[in-house]
Amino acid sequence: MAKNAKQRILDGALNLLRAEGGGAITLEAAAKEVGLSKPGLMYHFPTKEALMLGVIDHVADRWDRLLLERLGQPLETATPAQRIRAHVEVALDAPFDRADFAIYTDAHYRTALTEAWVRRIEPWLTLPDDLPEPVRARLTAARLLADGYWMAAATGVFPVPERDRAELLTVIAGLLGEEGAS
Repeated sequence: MAKNAKQRILDGALNLLRAEGGGAITLEAAAKEVGLSKPGLMYHFPTKEALMLGVIDHVADRWDRLLLERLGQPLETATPAQRIRAHVEVALDAPFDRADFAIYTDAHYRTALTEAWVRRIEPWLTLPDDLPEPVRARLTAARLLADGYWMAAATGVFPVPERDRAELLTVIAGLLGEEGAS
């Protein structure tokens, strides 16, 4: 039951961010969103920071699941280009919204929250130092294009028209080159 309650709380916290006008995650608001008392919520998340760390892990878990599905193999066995390709495909195909964007950006204002996000996503995006510079540049450019698409789609600010998505994928595939092939 505790796991189920935690899941409801985390989903409720994200729903607050989806609210019209963008809601704020507070212990009180999160408790109200899922029909708990504040002490009931605090049993699972004793502080706002604990709740925010839980939300970051919740969102990062989703990213991990989506990335691993796209990768189709264990992360440890993937080449840098395969990891970046998985990231690109998730960023351009998975449905994201302003809650995903808000939790990603808000985390960067507090060190503990930033560290939690980086710890979870960094293995997917870090390129080895010994990668040739032209390959590093192409993989980085592919990732940044995908990140820009994701931000536009998640925020709804200057979204890329759906008709342009396939061509964008073609451009990114060109950047990934042979080493990006699965």
